[in-house]
Amino acid sequence: MTAHVIADAAEALAVAAALADGFRAGAAARDAERRLPRTELDRLSASGLLGVTVPAEYGGADVDALTLAEIFRLLGSADGSLAQIPQSHFVYVNVIRRQGTEEQRKFFFAELLAGSRFGNAQSEAGTKHVQDIRTRLERQGDGTHLLTGVKHYSTGALFADWIPVLARTEDDNLHVAYVPRDAPGLTVVDDWDGMGQRTTASGTVRLDGVAVPADRVLPHHLTFQGPQLHGAVAQLLHAAIDVGIAGGALAEAAEFVRTKSRPWFESGVESAAEDPLLIQRFGELAVQVRASEALLREAARAVDTAGADLTDESAAEASVAVAAAKVQAAETAVTVAGALFEVSGTRSALDSLNLHRHWRDARTHTLHDPARWKIQHIGRYVLNGTRPPRHGLL
Repeated sequence: MTAHVIADAAEALAVAAALADGFRAGAAARDAERRLPRTELDRLSASGLLGVTVPAEYGGADVDALTLAEIFRLLGSADGSLAQIPQSHFVYVNVIRRQGTEEQRKFFFAELLAGSRFGNAQSEAGTKHVQDIRTRLERQGDGTHLLTGVKHYSTGALFADWIPVLARTEDDNLHVAYVPRDAPGLTVVDDWDGMGQRTTASGTVRLDGVAVPADRVLPHHLTFQGPQLHGAVAQLLHAAIDVGIAGGALAEAAEFVRTKSRPWFESGVESAAEDPLLIQRFGELAVQVRASEALLREAARAVDTAGADLTDESAAEASVAVAAAKVQAAETAVTVAGALFEVSGTRSALDSLNLHRHWRDARTHTLHDPARWKIQHIGRYVLNGTRPPRHGLL
């Protein structure tokens, strides 16, 4: 596989905007038909966007969090499913940046600059809670490992070149094993049937004694032994997707009202776009979207600031800023995507138009992790100075 190598943040944003414009055109049909975006993902890989966080010393653009969040906002505004697929890709690039050896970094960063895609195999179903990881990585006498377990919600695994697998070793410590998609004993099952984000292929990964060389295993547990931005970056990208979905829904609602909606007869105006009550509602929705965009930018800047001088306090500030952005983004995405029907009228509910994909995507994606716990951590930090925990979900 070959890919363009993006030079800097400005080029990355220009490429993301162009891709988003292209992806937007087919988003409704892909969702309605559950047509998996293989062609679109190949375009994403070839564009070089998947390698933009590779450090400069390894040939990458090493873009900041502000740029990365904007990339995801742009993609999310076009297709809430497609934007979700590379989220875990960048999360597991960060694991290599933080915990990889020099040899591992050289190998995987070259793969990324060539357009390789990371999927994920981290979550499990039927366990006690989200951090109850039962997949096992057993060290063999020759230094290799055997990987055994079942993963669910494995977004992007079906399309991946490499699948990072979260597993525990015999000492119960968390590691990430980077496994080729075609490794013997690894099976990806396309059984995702969510009401929203239909084309993420977030299905099941089965690992039946998959052999993993020692140099493809990274000690992820070390990430959480000091101040870290692993969770903040992951959650920042989730927030960016929500903000993108909200913006995309608002734009489509505006276009629908301008071109298809009829004015209410009591308004006395010739077009729905002149109805003062609709104008008022669009103004209210636009304020919510702009507030979400502003909080997203503020959170990204907090992550960049913390990255330049990582301490317990700077990491806490970043986590709280991201949590605030995520809470606002989640509420806005669901509200705006639902209000699309309120402002557009009866015709907008036609299934053939598939405008409901925005709400389904927003409602599905915002279930990723509960906003109520983010609010708890924000409140504890503001009131009592209690720093958020280092569990990687903040």
